[in-house]
Amino acid sequence: MAPTFLVVGATGNTGRSVVDTLSKLLASHKTFSDHQILALTRSSKSEISQQLAKLPHVKVEEQNWVEITKEWLLERNVVRAFIASHNQPNHFAEESTFHVAALRAGVQYVVRISTTAANVTPDCDAYYPRTHWAIEAMLSSPEFEKLKWTSLQPNVFTTMFLATAAQLIKQYRKDGTQDVLRTMASPDAPIGVIDPNDVGTFAAHLLLQEDVTKHNKAKYVMNGPEDLTGNQIVQMVEEQIGVKVENVNFKDMTFIDYMAASSQESKNVILSIKYAPVTGWEGLCLTSTTSKEVLELAPPKRTPAQVLRTLLE
Repeated sequence: MAPTFLVVGATGNTGRSVVDTLSKLLASHKTFSDHQILALTRSSKSEISQQLAKLPHVKVEEQNWVEITKEWLLERNVVRAFIASHNQPNHFAEESTFHVAALRAGVQYVVRISTTAANVTPDCDAYYPRTHWAIEAMLSSPEFEKLKWTSLQPNVFTTMFLATAAQLIKQYRKDGTQDVLRTMASPDAPIGVIDPNDVGTFAAHLLLQEDVTKHNKAKYVMNGPEDLTGNQIVQMVEEQIGVKVENVNFKDMTFIDYMAASSQESKNVILSIKYAPVTGWEGLCLTSTTSKEVLELAPPKRTPAQVLRTLLE
């Protein structure tokens, strides 16, 4: 089998852009033109999977990534990999198992998706950034010296940040009514929200670097090209609907209450997600914190206004 780029989460927020960018760049790449892209999916019959399967160099395979073993990786000749894991409470157990398998199989390089850089600390009040911290600490240990890796620490995705705004606009266009505009943004604190496609594009460029030594063990902070505040979101909505927004709840995290109520996991753990936006409210997640390597290699381009237009299509 040809040397393979593995993309875990190929139909997800960032994975689609990874596959698409790799496919576009592989044919003309002087080093990797003979490589293939293995895009993992839960269903090869889904619309997105079928679209990916039509791209040059791409093979789609149904596989639950948490069941990947050393033997599975060796059989497919995986040399480099991208992984965007879930953020459920069992995240560490499952992603760490993947990395151990990659180490044992001799995978050369892994690019992984982490979370907001300001949160990736051992004492973050939200649970899932602590998991990312633990994964990065594990990969930094001497035992993993043979596995080169880069961790991407993107800010909150613009698509998620603007989802409620798009919902209100669509509802108003449909019947002229307004529900409360609920947003996790604070009124005035700017946050460098980022389009997940821009994250995937940068990840693909990393995977195609001939020498990844300079990126090994790096943790790259990623933000979009523009900061965004809650008040700016309100202004964007008003421009779309042509009237004043009647009622706004800033710093709204009530959706986490619904998550906790329906989850089989510890309620205390799930509810801790409410603390994730605090660093943004404190002004610690600005576009100015973006790593210079990101700006040099594949700078994020999609603005909040562009993403909102896409959400409204």
